[in-house]
Amino acid sequence: MAYSRVICLGEILFDCLADQPGRSLEEVESWTPYPGGAPANVACALVKLGTTAAFVGAVGRDDDGNSLVQLLQDIGVDVSAVQKHPTAPTRLIYVLRSQTGDRQFAGFGKRDTTEFADTRLQSAEIPQHLFEYADFLVIGTLELAYPETRAAIARALELAEQYHLKILLDVNWRPVFWEDEAEAKIFIEEILLHVDFVKLSEEEAQWLFETTDPEDIAHRLDSAEGILVTAGDKGCFYYLGDTKGRIPAFSVEVVDTTGAGDGFVAGFLHQLCQHGIASLASPVKAQKTGVYASAVGALTTTKPGAIAAQPTPEEVEAFLAVNFF
Repeated sequence: MAYSRVICLGEILFDCLADQPGRSLEEVESWTPYPGGAPANVACALVKLGTTAAFVGAVGRDDDGNSLVQLLQDIGVDVSAVQKHPTAPTRLIYVLRSQTGDRQFAGFGKRDTTEFADTRLQSAEIPQHLFEYADFLVIGTLELAYPETRAAIARALELAEQYHLKILLDVNWRPVFWEDEAEAKIFIEEILLHVDFVKLSEEEAQWLFETTDPEDIAHRLDSAEGILVTAGDKGCFYYLGDTKGRIPAFSVEVVDTTGAGDGFVAGFLHQLCQHGIASLASPVKAQKTGVYASAVGALTTTKPGAIAAQPTPEEVEAFLAVNFF
């Protein structure tokens, strides 16, 4: 049996991107579905970079769910832990785009957020053997909004602790998934106590910690070994292995920012799998790890969709050869 070094748990879905950038929800005439969902994006990006990954999540027993699972399988992601719900549909989320490629989530069509299969991930069906030889668990916060999947995340955290996996949380705050922002913050703050690495945007850092300084955040989270704060065109701020730094943003022609943060996470974990966490003790290697992650994220914005745009290691190396600061 082949073992995956990274387990990505959470949502998989179709991002339905507006075909007419700059228009409101009412004005959009047509939509194009792209496979997405942050943990699934990370799993695919990792495999494309050369690091084995498994995806744990739930889809509907429908054509959308089947096509998403098939896509992951074709890329090389381990999908043995994907659950298929007999009645709940696979999630679709509608995404508006600005003229500059930035996104705005516009809801779930005619369905309520609680109706989709990804909210029904069963903790009892998470295979323990996946955790025996893995190195990292990647989770987000979207699925904390739903009781069944919240329990599944708790189970995954137990298994990660039992088998000594490092845990990376991508905060990925999306209010559209939640009914109560105050409740969301409580759940997220609880999860933060159990993770080793945190990736969050400037806005998320301000919301949760009232600061965007990664060193300050690290000192408030006793268990954290690394904090990554992404800040769009201002680049990335990091605190890794007691090294604090900033990586300027790469200049690329942005087509679609969907999945950029997920590419960043995958690039970061790929480097840790290649060089080991101990490498972060070197300020030079910590910076190089952040630069690589930023390059993967930047390249993901140069094509539409999250998964289709993800780069190969050769593309990343070629990009860095001409763009490294």
